[in-house]
Amino acid sequence: MADEKKGWFQRLRGKKDEAVEAPTEETPAEETEAPSPEPAPAEPEVAGPPEPASEPASEPIPAPQEKKSWFQRLKAGLRKSTSAISGGIGDIFTKAKLDDDTLEELEDLLITSDLGVSVASKLTQALAKGRYDKEISGEEVKQVLADEVEKILKPVAKPLVINSANKPHIILMAGVNGAGKTTTIGKLAKKFTEDGKSVMLAAGDTFRAAAVEQLQVWGDRNGVPVVTKEIGADAAALAFEAVERATREGTDVLLIDTAGRLQNRDELMAELAKVVRVIGKKVDGAPHDTVIVLDATTGQNAVHQVEVFQKLANISGIVMTKLDGSARGGVLVACAEKFGLPVHAIGVGEAIEDLQPFDAREFARALVGIED
Repeated sequence: MADEKKGWFQRLRGKKDEAVEAPTEETPAEETEAPSPEPAPAEPEVAGPPEPASEPASEPIPAPQEKKSWFQRLKAGLRKSTSAISGGIGDIFTKAKLDDDTLEELEDLLITSDLGVSVASKLTQALAKGRYDKEISGEEVKQVLADEVEKILKPVAKPLVINSANKPHIILMAGVNGAGKTTTIGKLAKKFTEDGKSVMLAAGDTFRAAAVEQLQVWGDRNGVPVVTKEIGADAAALAFEAVERATREGTDVLLIDTAGRLQNRDELMAELAKVVRVIGKKVDGAPHDTVIVLDATTGQNAVHQVEVFQKLANISGIVMTKLDGSARGGVLVACAEKFGLPVHAIGVGEAIEDLQPFDAREFARALVGIED
């Protein structure tokens, strides 16, 4: 595995070297051009600014092209989780045969990588089946794990689909403080507008002025209206008004933000339940989707969050963010196996393109460190 990582690092470094060398080749050209023409002061100053302008324009081009591959972005985002799992497999499977010791070590590795006890047990059992006491390499182990993780994830890999029969299709976003709800709403709004749908946002986090302002920024950026009330206003009343306005204006999608709620604060969770009830009274069967946004860096605590929110808000799907900042990406597999809730999208960065529909195969392969 060390060789494999080195190869990727060298390739990455090679690209960086090229990006650094490109401008330095042009810099001497600037300096030699400046003295040679006689009308020196005028021409170098006119020629100088366009050069820097063209250089930055050419430098970012390789980065976006690299980012165009979602698998590459996913792999880069999951590198902390991948290195923990892949590196551990490389350390464990130095023996020629699969035995009790290696299976136990592998199970411990998977548990500490936040896949959970149940998933870790399933994966090691699948690996042992037909292979026990036989020679096996680290690469073979990774392939088996990727296949088994894909089997767990495939049934839950479902995009967030808007039902055109609903006017509006109401999506309530829930989750704890700092999970990334407001940013996720902004990114989803962008995607829906690009699909040709009319979108409205509702700033239901009435406790934090920053949350309202952030949503208004996203509204301005996407050219969509944002329903707001004064700070400290009743969140259920705001949700009611937003549904009323979106219905009146024939909006396709209404995305409602909510205050970040700690799952151990009963009064806050009760308020979220009230928001759900009020929306349901206004529109039968609404909210049509109640999506929990989970922060991957919280590890197994994300599983507990889903349990608590599910009881009060009838969670219908999951978006997981911040996979790029965590070695705990395996928790997504644990959530999928335990709850069977649709995983609509995952985030591996701040850019809009870093939130993408969930793909079971790509995630499984990236998680264990298999090349595309």
